[in-house]
Amino acid sequence: MTITQLYYVLAVAENQNFTKAAEKCFVTQPTLSMQIQKLEDQLEVQIFDRSKKPIELTDVGKKIVNQARNIVNESYRIQDIVDQQKGFIGGEFKLGIIPTIMPTLLPMFLKTFIKKHPKVKLKIEELTTDEIIARIKDGHLDAAIAATPLEDETIKERVLYFEPFVSYIPKDHRLYTGKKIDITDLDVNDILLLEDGHCFRDGVLNLCKVFKKHTDDSFQLESGSMETLIKLSNEGLGMTLLPYLHTLDIHNNERENLHFFNDPSPAREVSIIYHKSELKMQIIEALQDVISGVVRGAIAFQDVKIISPLHK
Repeated sequence: MTITQLYYVLAVAENQNFTKAAEKCFVTQPTLSMQIQKLEDQLEVQIFDRSKKPIELTDVGKKIVNQARNIVNESYRIQDIVDQQKGFIGGEFKLGIIPTIMPTLLPMFLKTFIKKHPKVKLKIEELTTDEIIARIKDGHLDAAIAATPLEDETIKERVLYFEPFVSYIPKDHRLYTGKKIDITDLDVNDILLLEDGHCFRDGVLNLCKVFKKHTDDSFQLESGSMETLIKLSNEGLGMTLLPYLHTLDIHNNERENLHFFNDPSPAREVSIIYHKSELKMQIIEALQDVISGVVRGAIAFQDVKIISPLHK
């Protein structure tokens, strides 16, 4: 049994196809198939049910894949040890970022990080929190940036910053006249929300304490875009809540619609998350250092208290 054989098994399990797995592993399909067959012969079990289309894992194959993933990840740690000993920060690094953070945070830190660590080859994907958790667990992401806490024992979290909620209130709204608002002023029936599946939406609902079904039958809208919510708010269809960094790009003629909360301001916790195996920690720590530095200068809030931590 070799690490290479286990790596091939993981590739087939992921792609459910020997040809695609071989392409990913940069070997010929016969070479990959032969090595997996050799492993099956040695173990005297069938890992894959080749009669199914697409190929499926057998019951014992599922258990083997779970263990193989642990072994392959641990084998990567040897290179990590060497890299850390040499102080080397480089190589490919796969990073996921949730949609409500990606558009604002990425432009803030990417150029600085690339300049400071040119040997790191970042591969960045915008993914939902559920997708991120799954990909970290199966080894397809090295780390991610998401709203926390996640309360998942297989994933570790390092807080990057606390991002306040900011209300966007149009002129004809009942809360527009006050410079600041209080959490108790919020009514979930009056707030335009992101569509289900967005963790920022969950945070808003937590902030409002109790979700009440919309009582106005004329419309009930949820959107996947904060820009859409702002435009609808400008049309008088309700207020919305935004993460603070998103407000930095608000047009000047719309900034008067921004209303901050009374102290302590509600906020979301944003962290860099990674598998408990702690692979590539030198790059994770480098990202943490750069991101915390650039955001600290952008968020002019002190001692922001988390009132409704996000869970997803």
